[in-house]
Amino acid sequence: MALNAPIGLSGEDRQKCSFTVPAKATNLNRYGASIQLNRELLVGSIVVVRNKSGTQVSARVVAQLAALQGVPTYAIEFAAQDDDDQAKAFWGITFPSVESRGATADAAEQSGTIRRRRGSASLQD
Repeated sequence: MALNAPIGLSGEDRQKCSFTVPAKATNLNRYGASIQLNRELLVGSIVVVRNKSGTQVSARVVAQLAALQGVPTYAIEFAAQDDDDQAKAFWGITFPSVESRGATADAAEQSGTIRRRRGSASLQD
């Protein structure tokens, strides 16, 4: 299930024109998101992203993705990361820590290994 949210976005577009527009953020993650808006942006440019509660963070446009239904889509990453509490809490979501994700993946992998062993053992019985 992909997470998405309405946002406000401001900055300069490809023609160096200032803008402030509503946009849609999809594929939310702890580091940024994909954004859809009817503006052409330059990869490497800095934009300001505003969430529904009015919190603003700076983000860098890191890639232009395929357009969805004719609307340009870009990948953005928050300019400040680990030391910035605003960026960490920007989406209002608590993402699992990197360490716990590793432990969860290890547990899932071990579980799959155990199931495979049981399945192959039962085939031999």
